[in-house]
Order: sequence, then C-alpha cells, then structure tokens
Amino acid sequence: MKKIFSKAQVLAIAMMAVGAAATAQDLNSAYFTQDFKYRHDLNPAFGNDQGYVAIPVLGNINAKLQGNIGVEDLLFQDPATGKYSRTFMHPDVSYDQAMAGFNSGTNKISADIGLTLISVGFKALGGYNTIEVREKTNVGVQLPYELFDFAKNLQNRNYQFGTIGVKATSFAEVALGHSRQITPNLRVGAKLKVLLGAGRAELNIEGMQANLTGNKWTLTSGEAKGEISLKGINIPNKTDEYKNGQSFQKADLGNIDVDGAGIGGFGFGLDLGAVYQIIDGLKVSAAVTDLGFINWSNNILLTQKKGQFEFDGFHDLAVKDANAAPGSTFKEQKNNYADQLTDFVSLQNQGDQGSESKTLAATANVGVEYQLPIYKPLTFGLLGQHHFNGDYSWTEGRLSANWSPLKWLNGGVNVAINNFCTSAGWVLNIHPSGFNFFIGMDHILGKTTKEFVPLSSNANLAVGMNVTF
Repeated sequence: MKKIFSKAQVLAIAMMAVGAAATAQDLNSAYFTQDFKYRHDLNPAFGNDQGYVAIPVLGNINAKLQGNIGVEDLLFQDPATGKYSRTFMHPDVSYDQAMAGFNSGTNKISADIGLTLISVGFKALGGYNTIEVREKTNVGVQLPYELFDFAKNLQNRNYQFGTIGVKATSFAEVALGHSRQITPNLRVGAKLKVLLGAGRAELNIEGMQANLTGNKWTLTSGEAKGEISLKGINIPNKTDEYKNGQSFQKADLGNIDVDGAGIGGFGFGLDLGAVYQIIDGLKVSAAVTDLGFINWSNNILLTQKKGQFEFDGFHDLAVKDANAAPGSTFKEQKNNYADQLTDFVSLQNQGDQGSESKTLAATANVGVEYQLPIYKPLTFGLLGQHHFNGDYSWTEGRLSANWSPLKWLNGGVNVAINNFCTSAGWVLNIHPSGFNFFIGMDHILGKTTKEFVPLSSNANLAVGMNVTF
C-alpha cells in the first residue's frame, strides 16, 4: 500500500505545481457593497461611482480554501504536548473519534489563491468600463469515505472506494468589460476575455476496491486515467524489471521535466450580467461568469487498466532451496507477490494525444437587495451562487446586512450555507477620493494549530489597495 500512495503523491504534487501560479478570485461578501471596486467580477453589470487603478499585485489579493474535510479530521492532539501530531490512524484515537469528521459520501477540498496583475475601471462610452489582467487557478481533491475507513478499520469485508480524483487548472485572462444603463430600471453588462492557458492536470481512479475475506486478500486497482497539459512537459518512460526477470515500460513520474515555459492553451471567455430595479428600494440581479473554453495544445495521457493483487499467504515452503520444488521457496513466492504488486501500481504513458478543448468552470449568481425605506444607508441582500465544475461543483446561499454610514465608508456582515459548511463573513470598504482600501472574509478564520494552520478546510481572506479618481 505504501508504494501505491507514493505514486499518487508524486502525481498530486505535479498537479499542485501547475496550480501554484494562481489567481484572483472573488469576495462574495462584497456583492452588495456599493463602490467595491471588484464587484464587476461577480456581475459585469455593476459599475462604480469612482474610477480606479489597481496597485500592481496589491490591488486584489484573495486566498480561499473550502471543503468538508480539514486538518482537524486528519490530525489529533497529543495530550502530552498539545500538538496535532497524531493522525486519525493512531491506536490511541478510537474508530468512532477518527471517523466522526469524515463525510459519509465524498470528502472534498478546493483551493483558490489569487493575484490581480492589472485592473482599471473608468466611466466612458456611455457607461462603466474595465480592463483587467489576472490569473485564475482552481485546485480540487476528492476522496471517498471508504478509503479512510479502510485505513483505520482493516477488517475482513469488501471495501468499495468509489472515485478518487485530483484536478487543477491554471490560466491567465485579459478582460475588457462594459456596463451601461439601458432604461431607468435596467442595467446590463458584459465582459469579454482572452484566455492564456498555463497548465491543466487531472487524475481519476474508478472502481478501486479491497476484498479481505477468509484467508485471501484481493485488491483491485480500478481504472486510472491521468491527463496533463503543460507547455514543454516531458514525462519519460523507464524500464522496470519483474522479480522473475522480465522487463516492462512505465511512466517515470519521478523525473518529470519541463523544457522552458510558454502558453499551453488559448481560448475565450464571457461574463454576462444584469441588474433590475423592481420598485424603489428593491433590486434583483443575475450573472453568469466564466462561460468559455480553452483549447490546450498538448494533452499527455496516463492510463492504468484494472488489475488485481491477491495475497493468500505463503504455502508449502521448502526447508532447503536445493531440494525445493519449483515455486516452493520463500524467495520465489515473495517475488511472485512483488510482481503482482508492480502491475497493480504502474501507470502507462500513452504520449501526447494532441490538442483538446476544455470548458471553464462557470459560476452563476442571483441576488436580491432590499433597502430600508426608513434608513436608506442599510440594505439587506440574499445571494445565491452555483459553481459548475463537474464533481467539484458547489452551491451557496448568503444573507447579508450592508451599511453605508458615510459616502466614503461602507461594508457589511453576512452568513452563508453551502455544500461544505455554515460560515460567517464580513467586508470593510474605505474609498475616499484618491485611495481605496478593502479587507474582508467569506469565512471567518476559526481555530488553528499552534503553527497557525487552520483546522477547518474553510478559510478566506481578501485585501486590496487601489488609486481612485
């Protein structure tokens, strides 16, 4: 089993490396915050009272982590030291305690880390215009409950592992946006994006299972499929040998090489949005962002066909090798099991499959905002959001109270329920003439380890500084 997981870790690390040059994400807590400079990223119909120029790199920094599995589910405190140094597999951690934190279906975690390189907003051409250069990265991991159950509670029964997956996509976008008032009650906006792909990687394992019954263990590897699109990447093959002397070829994931850097894909994206004022003090809005695709210029395919590893012990071992019948020595039987295990974990490199188009992970937003008639600086908003990303999709509802006590100061607090957790968020937006500073969280940071690592997989921080005019 150790060898199996070492292979998976190598590929996962390669995928995370693709996502390391990551991107600007969006602060949902600021959807109803007036004159928040980056509301147009949530809905391109939104404009601003002020024009702005982002301070490079510092204009909009956003790091977001969300999921239904976290450090607190995998690590437990050592009573003697207070440190989270015991894994859920530690013998002093009971089965019920260890499994309580895992989702009974699929355990997921996703990460978005962001930087805005260039962003400018200004009034012209009868509306509000934006020019942006950003990077975007989505990284997701999903692990079935049965995998943790198998690791903690090894028993004589059949374990079905479902889908094991890792996915990462990273690209840069150059975007031009425009919004304008169509009627006194209707405002619309759109944003056209040119997409430059940095890299993409995905691994899925289907049908993996372990049947531990009687005196025989049978492990079924399932069918594995990995895809990597990265300019200049080379995954060499290497020759390995079975213990019985035969040789075979497999992908050498320990020696992945990238020859220089470049654009791995090219595509287009589109954001569409609208805001409609039903009556005085009541608005509805809707948007769909990241509609589009990227055509990746190369697509390296890694596959593994379903295989089995059977272990039923050592039988009829000979005492002396010189007098042993063929296949009866400990060394021969050990080598036979080793050869089965080698087949069980070997990914085959199918080479570059040529170009392939992949759709973006789109997001739909629908909002309703109500302004108190007796105190207009206070509004209440309800935002519904759905992120379309296959197995890594999620849905969220967020209720917020938004306050603008001064013309140059506003913010709000909110609560949200999504597929992963219930959370609370906040935002503060300071925008006097000449300068803008904002800070906010979609999920307030909870309990951490002594090393300040969040125990929950749900955490978020957004901060930015911009020059206004």
